[in-house]
Order: sequence, then C-alpha cells, then structure tokens
Amino acid sequence: MTQRVDLRFNGQPVRVPRGVTLFDAASWNGIAIDSTCGGHGTCKKCRIRFRESPPAPTSLDVRAYTAQEIKDGWRLACRTPATGDADVEVPPLTTRPKAAMVGVGRQVILRPAVSKRYLELAEPSLADQVTDLERVLAALTDLEPAADLAVLATLGPVLRQADFKVTAVVVDDRLIAVEPGDTTQRGFGLAFDLGTTTVVATLLDLTTGTPVAVRSMLNKQQPFGADVITRISATMLDPAARDKLQQLARETLAELAAGVCEEGGVQPGEVYEVALAGNATMVHLVLGMDPEPLGVAPFIMAARLLPEIRARDLGVPAHPGARAVVFPAFGAYVGGDITAGLLASGMDRDPRIRLFIDIGTNCEIVLGGRDWLLATAAPAGPAFEGAAIRCGMRAADGAIEAVTITPDGDLNLTVIGDTEPRGLCGSGLVDAVTALVEAGLLEGSGRFVPAEDASRIAPGLASRLTTVGAERVFMLHGDIYLSQRDIRELQFAKAAIATGWRILLEEASLTEEDVKQVLLAGSFGSYLSPKSAIRIGLVPAVPVRRVVAAGNVAGEGAKMALLSVRERAAALALLEEVRYVELSDRADFNDRFIDQLGFS
Repeated sequence: MTQRVDLRFNGQPVRVPRGVTLFDAASWNGIAIDSTCGGHGTCKKCRIRFRESPPAPTSLDVRAYTAQEIKDGWRLACRTPATGDADVEVPPLTTRPKAAMVGVGRQVILRPAVSKRYLELAEPSLADQVTDLERVLAALTDLEPAADLAVLATLGPVLRQADFKVTAVVVDDRLIAVEPGDTTQRGFGLAFDLGTTTVVATLLDLTTGTPVAVRSMLNKQQPFGADVITRISATMLDPAARDKLQQLARETLAELAAGVCEEGGVQPGEVYEVALAGNATMVHLVLGMDPEPLGVAPFIMAARLLPEIRARDLGVPAHPGARAVVFPAFGAYVGGDITAGLLASGMDRDPRIRLFIDIGTNCEIVLGGRDWLLATAAPAGPAFEGAAIRCGMRAADGAIEAVTITPDGDLNLTVIGDTEPRGLCGSGLVDAVTALVEAGLLEGSGRFVPAEDASRIAPGLASRLTTVGAERVFMLHGDIYLSQRDIRELQFAKAAIATGWRILLEEASLTEEDVKQVLLAGSFGSYLSPKSAIRIGLVPAVPVRRVVAAGNVAGEGAKMALLSVRERAAALALLEEVRYVELSDRADFNDRFIDQLGFS
C-alpha cells in the first residue's frame, strides 16, 4: 500500500503519495508554482520555502540559493520529494503579466457571420398549418439557413410565449437560435490570442464592431514549461499530461471569457461566435489532439484546416450553438497566430517589402509584400521570456524593462509598476546588453572586457563588474545582475533570429536595404527598443523609424475574422500565398548561426 503524506501549500491542505516531488504535488492539486522548464531542474525558478524543518538541500539547491536562503528553508520544488508532512510557502505566481492587448490592424467593412433578424410572424390556424420552422425560414427572405436540431427543441414554446414576435439568429448558413422579442441589438463575439505564455481575450459587439472588454492572463499550462517543446515532451513522457494540458488551456479560455463578459455586462448566451488564433501546438493541445508529431522530424500537424468546431470544444462558455473559427497554420512552427498577424498587418496587400518578426521562444519570420511572401521559424529559446536568465522574470511588476546609460556614465533603470526591481525581463535584457556593448564593457564576441580595461573604458560603471561564484557578472541593482551566461543566452536567441531573416532575404535575392519596414509582433515586440534591436543585430540595420511595434496582431486578426467574413476568407487565401522555408534541414544553418553570434 502506497504511503501518503500531508502537505500544506500556503495553508491549502493536500495529501499525496510519499516520494513525489513537491512541484508535481502542487501541480496535481491546482497550485501554480513558477517554472519555465516544466520541472526538469534547469530553470531554477520553482522556489518554495519550508516554514519549519526543511529537508537537506540538494546540490542544485546549493547552486540556486545563497547560504542564508538555504538556512531560511528555500528549496527547488522540482528536486524536493515529499518524504513527510510539511508546511510550505509558495511565492505568488504572476497570472497577469504585462502584455500587448491591441496591435496594428486595418479597418474592415462590418459584415460578421452572425446576423439577427426580427420577425413578426402570422400565427398558425386550421387554414394555415405551416410548421413552425417553415414559418420562420420563409420570413428570412434574404437568407437560406438550415436549422440546428437544438433550435427545434424549444421553437414551439418560444414562438407561442412571444406571440410569434421573435428574433432569428443565423451564423453563416445555420439557424442557431430563435429568441423571444427583438434582440437584434445584442450580439457578441469572443476573439482569443492563445499564446504559449499569455492569453488575451477581447469581447466584441458584432452589431457595431467595437470592443466591449479585453483581458489577459498567464496561460495556465505554464507549470509544464515555458515553450512548446517542453509541453510536447511532457505529453510524450506522461500520457496523462495531454488531458491535463487540454484542461488547463480550456480553463484559461473559460476564465478570460467569464471575465470579459462580466466586465461588459454580457450573458454567455449572447456570445454567438468565437475566433481563436494560436500556434499549432496550442491549438492541438486545447482541442485534445496529440502534439507529438509536431515535436519530432519531419514536424507534421494533424491538419491545417479543421472540421467544424464549436465554442464548447474549446471550453468557452457561450451560446450552445456558437461556432469557433480557428485560424489555419502554415506549418508546425508557423501557426494560426501568424496567419492572423499577417491578416491584420496586411502583409499581402502592401507593395513594399516588409519583414514581420514575432519574437518569442519560437520566433516566426515572414518576408515579402503584395506579390509574394516567404515564412520560416527560428528556435530562439526562452531568453526573451526571462527564462534561462539568472535574475530573469516575466514582464510583470518589479521587472526591469529598460536600461540606459546616463550622461554622467551611470545606469538608469525603468521598472514595470515603478516598484523596487525584482528581476530582469526580456526587453531589459536586450537593453542592458546593448548599453554594455555601447559602453565598451562587452567585446564583440560577447565577453566582458578585463577588469583593468573596464576601469579605463567606463570608470563610472567598472565597479559594477564583479563575480558571483566563479562567473563574471554586471550588477544592475541590489542583488540583480547580468551574467556572462545570460549574455550567451541572448546571443543564441539573437543569432537564430538573424540567421532566419538573412536566409529569407537570400531566398528572395534581396539585401537589408530592400526592407522598407520591420514589424515586431507580440507582447515582447511591443516593449523592445528598436534602437537596441538594431544595435545588436536582432533586426536588419534599417532606420529606427522603420521598426514598428505591431503589438498583438494575432488578436487583431482574430477580431477581424469575427467582424468580416471577407477577411476570414482572406485568411484562408494566405495559405496558398505563403511559401515556407525550413531551416532545420539546411546544411549551412549552423555555420551561419555561428557567424551571427557576435555584436560587432
């Protein structure tokens, strides 16, 4: 018989089998512990503290914490087994990180798939024995819908209780509801950007085309890892993980949907359609499809175009007949979020050559204009999310998001929330490295200059160069520092992205000078300094004004799909207009990647 132990996480009692890690024990019981590696012991972010009688520290604990923190009971949850009853403190997880809510979009002609018609019908009689359904359909003179079976279940009572004065709700070619009275002014849709890290929901009034409410939150799948590969790996290692990941994705969408509906004063039953843009892995997981083929060569999706999906298939509270529009993907690593982003940015309509870069753990890149489009994906890694960075954190209150050098040679830090700094987020990482390169404290290779050179080159900053353990670091504030390893992580990410867009330029026989605009998509792109991005070679060396923060273009594309069936058709057409360039099978990729590591 398996022995069990009693734990308390922030006062919440749970009972788990002896020997499981505290990370798994918390995850199984719905208690979120921060992690970007999915509990594999590499990110060192799953911090917990034993209130009393802490277990002996592991070798990984010793490397992750100071001697005082070890004494105070801090341990890594993923390396601490439950061997006895314990009272554990879990630091609060930031569930609403700083995120781009809106993005670059285009005005569209309002023509949603959802239409409502107010009908005043003649009551049946012995001389007029037309069926209830035929009576409704005959009155829809400009539409020819087929009725959902669910409509027939209540059609008779609704018509008679409303004295045959009703509103027909039609979505595309389906009659999904007949409502009592005139409800033509009440029709809503939900647009989702289902990101690996952050999920954004927008409630739209489909009668006017205006947003009613918008919210974002951390994807609840986060304990399974910060990137799609880690989450795919989780399903390969544990068959039960797929169901859990689907549940967490659906919970995230449902919580956001409930939040925006409450804020907007809208009942879930008034939401008649949902649009979702997400990368291929997120779409596979939320729909319960096996993502394993996405994670191994030759990287195959279950399908680009999905069969009819309803809102309930996504776990979204909405009208029972509400359908879901899920954006199609170009490939396993250029997903529906990029399709939505291209739609919103109008990449296929602009005669200029533009470069679209969605910077994240997996970086999607599209080059082209009205006549042609090339796309690829580059494995940037988690550095831009603050993961794999010693003092890294997500873009939330307390994160250093911008770093500049003052005229007198000191540092100026911008902190989210104007609070005491707690860590360094992705945009702050790029700024810090750029500042050190410009100050001469970082060589072109990415190494810190020797101490004797630092005093001569930048006397006001040289004292910040020190060591932590055996590693050289640059102190930013208090005990927050930038390490040599952090710089290497940024170099790897930057090199992957730069190699990607350079290969696309080569495929098109173009140079950097031919690029007329660079669109930085996603939340990270919204807060990244264009000047810093150009300086370290993350984007082409174009004039700063040509680098545009496009924001949440995936969410904008999802909104456009709800507001216009014409734009929805345009999104499908993009599948035939974009040519995908695979990087992983190129013999020259590694050599070109190495060439882009420097900051010269």
